[in-house]
Amino acid sequence: MTSSYESPTYPARLSDAERERVLDVLREGAAQGRLSHETFVHRMELVLAARRSEELDALTADLVHENRWARRIYSAVGRVSAFSVRLRRAWQAEKLPPLLLPEPGPYPLRIGRDPVNGLRLSHDTVSRLHAELSHQGTLWVLRDLGSTNGTTVNGRRVTGAIVVQDGDMVGFGSMSFRLTAR
Repeated sequence: MTSSYESPTYPARLSDAERERVLDVLREGAAQGRLSHETFVHRMELVLAARRSEELDALTADLVHENRWARRIYSAVGRVSAFSVRLRRAWQAEKLPPLLLPEPGPYPLRIGRDPVNGLRLSHDTVSRLHAELSHQGTLWVLRDLGSTNGTTVNGRRVTGAIVVQDGDMVGFGSMSFRLTAR
C-alpha cells in the first residue's frame, strides 16, 4: 500500500510591492476625483486586508482602464500648469530689484526692520530681526531668524539656513529681491 502525503497548498503571500502598486492607483484615482474620500479610505483598508491578488485587482478594476485620451489630457494640463509657473517666476525675476551681496566680512549682514540691522527694510511684513546673510568659506548662507512672515528663496520658505547664490530670488515677508554679485 503506497500512500503519498500531499501537503495543502496555500496561495502565495501578497508582496508589499503589489499592495503599494494598488495603493498608488487608488491615490491617483482619488487625486483625479474619481474616488470619494470615503471610498478611497475603504478601499485602502481592503488592500491591507487582501490575501489574494484577485482581491487587489477587483479594487482597481474601475480605475485602471482609463482611456488613452484622458491620460493625454491629464499630461497636457500638467505640462501647461508647470509652464505657467516657470513663466511667472521668470517674469517676476526680471522685475525684482537687485540685492547686492556684501563684501565678505567677519560678521553676518543682519536684515530686518530694526535700525541696528545692516540692511533695514521698512515694511510691516518684515520682522525687526528677520534674517542674516553670511559668507562661509566660498558659500553665501541665508538664515531665517524666526521671522513671523518668513524668508523665501526661489519661492520656497526657508526653515533654518540655506545656501544662496547670484541670481536667486529672496523674499523677506512680502518684499522680494534678486541677489546680485559684485
